[in-house]
Formats: sequence, structure tokens, C-alpha cells
Amino acid sequence: MAREVKGKYLSEVLEYAQGVVDGSIIAGEDRILGCRRFLEMLKDERFDIRTRDADFVIGIIQSSFRHRQGERLDGTPLRNAPFLLEPWQKYCCYGMLVFFYAGTQERVVKESFIFIPRKNGKTIFVSALAWALAILQRLSGSVVYVVGAALKQAMETFENWDYNLEHVQYPDKKAALADGWEIHDNNIEHQISHPNLGGGSVSLNALASNPDGQDSFNCNIVIADEVHAYRSPKQYNILKEATKAYTNKLVIAITTAGDDGTSFCAQRLTYCRRVLRGKYQNENLFTFICCADEDEKGGVDILDPIQHQKANPSYGVTIRPADIMNDAQQAADDPQQKKDFLAKSLNIFTAQTRAYFQVSTFRWSNAKAGELLGIDPEWTLEEKIAHVLKLPVKWYGGADLSKLHDLTAAVLHGCYKDVDICLPHAWFPIVAAHIKADQDNIPLFGWQQDGWLDMCNAPTNNHADVVKWFVARRQQGFKIRQVGHDRKFCREYFIGMKAAGFTVVDQPQYHYKKSEGFRRIEQKALNGLFYYFGSDAYEYCVQNVHAVEKTDDMIQYEKIEDNRRIDIFDADVFATVRMLEDLERSQRASDWL
Repeated sequence: MAREVKGKYLSEVLEYAQGVVDGSIIAGEDRILGCRRFLEMLKDERFDIRTRDADFVIGIIQSSFRHRQGERLDGTPLRNAPFLLEPWQKYCCYGMLVFFYAGTQERVVKESFIFIPRKNGKTIFVSALAWALAILQRLSGSVVYVVGAALKQAMETFENWDYNLEHVQYPDKKAALADGWEIHDNNIEHQISHPNLGGGSVSLNALASNPDGQDSFNCNIVIADEVHAYRSPKQYNILKEATKAYTNKLVIAITTAGDDGTSFCAQRLTYCRRVLRGKYQNENLFTFICCADEDEKGGVDILDPIQHQKANPSYGVTIRPADIMNDAQQAADDPQQKKDFLAKSLNIFTAQTRAYFQVSTFRWSNAKAGELLGIDPEWTLEEKIAHVLKLPVKWYGGADLSKLHDLTAAVLHGCYKDVDICLPHAWFPIVAAHIKADQDNIPLFGWQQDGWLDMCNAPTNNHADVVKWFVARRQQGFKIRQVGHDRKFCREYFIGMKAAGFTVVDQPQYHYKKSEGFRRIEQKALNGLFYYFGSDAYEYCVQNVHAVEKTDDMIQYEKIEDNRRIDIFDADVFATVRMLEDLERSQRASDWL
């Protein structure tokens, strides 16, 4: 460290962070990057380092909070034993609480994302952390909410508070009430509060997430528990909005992985990973991400104990090595167990049961095909497009037009030396964007920011915008040979494309025709020969595809649920079919020569 910093638990936290970075503590890539970022922030002169708050929180937890249930690895009961924080938990306290903007009383970290598998002591840590943070901020009139996706999860925390108040701090409930504590546990509220605690007040609340009934929240600390089960970003964003009246607010999302790679939690994880890798700048965010490392194809060796340790920060403490290895062996032997093992024990997001594709396959293919094309993944989208335009590629267009106010998509698809290339784009009417983004959990504004989507300034989509996109791509240098479209849908677009000078081929949506395009994309992705510029929008749609195998290798596909979208993938299937049919026609013509 470049400057002198003191703290009661500082040496232990530094030993942990440095151990993760240098490899003496086994950890996955995300945890390593997080610890490296923490150590770099300690050297950043923009921040003052004050350990007082973190030391207070750790001290309060270890001196006054006890286990309500559980056993040690040797079978010794834990009930009523002091809750002693593990090094990773102390590190999290420091990561959230020690950084202040230089010369101010304002803490830097406003949000935290703690991503750990089950059985790593998450629930007791949430309970104790909420308790200690409430006491720390009491002079500001602490109002703390622990919000579970379901009330049952939040009640685990409430029962830990209640136990510690009535059995640890006081001999019984009557003594606690006599000392000024108020306990409300009924069908309406689950709250523990004190109106005058050390010159301040505290209010601890446990409840289930209800985005329609929590708009009036006002609090300084929120712990969003089991975020993977939140159905929409609105559930999280309302909790975040509730803290805006405070300077030193803190919103902590703590969760395990789930089985929906398009969920709010999965998208939040992606954002946090990009912050760790420097693609986004957000000094107000602290992350602690623990999961197994995937190979280049998105696979994980579930029988490797090193991967078990990478994913589980409490490996050997609350995680029994023999138990997790036994679960891993069962998952390896019984495929129906594997999905849950990956999500709950190795913290890897898996595809929904009905989803046909694994998005990891496409991500691997995009990286592999990008190398074959000579594309640097660090290039901007404009630089990648400029590079592709230098290649002798014939391009084929496809579009999926919404009827009114939904997602509209268009793509260009081509092939260069056996590598298929897809450039996608989408449109959405801005009037409906906020509603649909919340209701259906579509990251529309993120796509817009990254250049994959345009917002239409009208209540409905305009087919002319799609025509203009194809015209702009042609002017950019794309040699567009044909565009496929079913003229039964939006004849105005068909006429507009014709008027713009494009060769538009009528392409009815017969499943046996679309099956050929589907299989081509699938085969190219599996072989690492499909490139889509790393589009998040394309990945989102791929994860929502449900397909049914028919006879003669035919396949029919649809979206997995009504509130999901596959439009960009569907448009790419159109374009791919157009390319294949044109290549076949060209081959027949050459055979006659």
C-alpha cells in the first residue's frame, strides 16, 4: 500500500485480498478481479480510507450476534454460539464501508452485489449485517429492509433478529420490551425497532418483494435477498429508489445463480463482470462474485475439487468437501441432477428447462469465429464492422416486424471462409419501452446504449426505419444481394424495400424452410464458426428459443414464454434461409455451364 492505513481487521482483510490475487487462496476469475480492484482502490488518492465503520460493524456482529441454528463440520451444535465472520465476510464489510470521497463524510460504495452459492452462510450473514448496519447508522434514524423474493426467505432473517434480541441481548421478550424495543410480528409487518438507541433510532424490517406496494419506501439500508428469483428489474429498482434521501445509503443484492440467463439477476451479473473488467466505470459498486470458472465452451468440470473451492468461499467451513463431491458425482451420473448442482453449488447460471440453446455455446463461437476473422474483441462495434467490410462477403437480409408496439428486428447474414457472420439490429417504440422493460424484463435501454437498438419516437414501430437501416448499411459498404420477407406481414415494408432498390424475395414462414436456417445457425455455433459481433440482444433472443424435433431432422421453434422475445434470432433464420437458397440456386446455375 502506498499510504498508511490502520484498522483492527485490516491486516486480516489485506491478507485475504492479496491471497486471492496471488493464488494462495483458491478463487475464480471474478473474485480475483474484485480483490484486485479493492487493492487498487486502497491506493487511489481520490478516496480517504477510514476503517472505523467497518471495524464497528464486524465488532458488533462478533460480540453481539449468535447462531440460532446449525452445526459445525464435526457435528457440534452452533445454537447460541457467537457468529464469527469468515475472512471473506470481513473483506465484504471493508469493501463496502472503508472508502470515502476525500475530505468528505460521504462513502463511495452505494451498491453491492454479493454472488455466492447456497450453504455458504449467506442467511446468517445477511441477518447480522443488517443488524450491525442499523446500529452503525442509528444517528441518521436507521431504517433497514431485508427483502426476499418470498416472505419465507425474509422471515429467516427476522427470526434471527428476534432470537438475538430475546435470547442474547436480553433474557426474554419482556425485558427487551421494557428497555424500549418494539417487536411487531403479524400478518401486516415483521419489524423490530427502537426509538432511542444510543441517541438515535433503528428499524429493522423483513418482507417479501412487492413492486406494486413499495413505492412509498424510505430507508437508508436495503438488502435484496435471493435476487435470482426477482421477476423484474422493477423489484430491485424500487428498493434502490427508496434510499435516495440518504447520502450514505447502501443497497446490497445477495443471491445465488438461477436457471434463467435472461433474468434481472443474470443481467446484473453481466454488468458487474463488465465493471470488474473495466468496460464500465462504476466506483459506487462493490462486487463479490464467487463461481466456478467455465472453459471456453462454457463447460465446467463438476468433479474437480478446485472448482468447488473457487465457487464456495466457505469451503471447508460450512461446505463439507465430502458432501459437495458426493453431490457432484451424483450430478455427473444423473443428468437431471446436473442443472441444480451447477446453479446452487457452483453458482453457474443455466438455461431454462425449455430452452433449446446454451448461450455459452454462442459466446464461445463468437470468440472463436472472431479470432478466425482477425477481429480484436476489444475493438468498438464500429471498428469490428469496418474490419468485416474489408472481407469479400455477400450479405443477405432478414426482418421480423412487430404488428404495433413490440420488438422489431433486422439482420444481415453472410459467410466468409466457412464462418457465418450476423449483424443484428432492433427497434422498439419509446412510449412502451419503460413498461415492457419492467414487465417483461427486456434490457432495451442497455441494448440502445450499446448500439443494438433504436427507440422509435412514436407509439408504434415504423417499417420505414427498417428500410432506412438497410439503406444505411448498403451505403456503409455492405453488398446486400437479397432480402427475405413474407409479404403477408407488413406489405408497406415489402414495397418500401423494393422502392429502395433491394431484391426482396417472398419467403413464406414454412417450418420446413425455417428449419434449414435454424440448423445452419446451430451447426455453425457448435463448431465455433458463427460470429454475431457479441450482441447482447442476439444472446437474449437465443436463450428464449424453445424447439421441438420433428421427423427427418426438421425442427419447429417458438419462444419459451409469452413475455419473451426471439425476434432477432427469427430474423437471422430468415436471412440464413435466403443465403442458403441463393447459394443453392447459384450452384445449380453453375452446374449447367
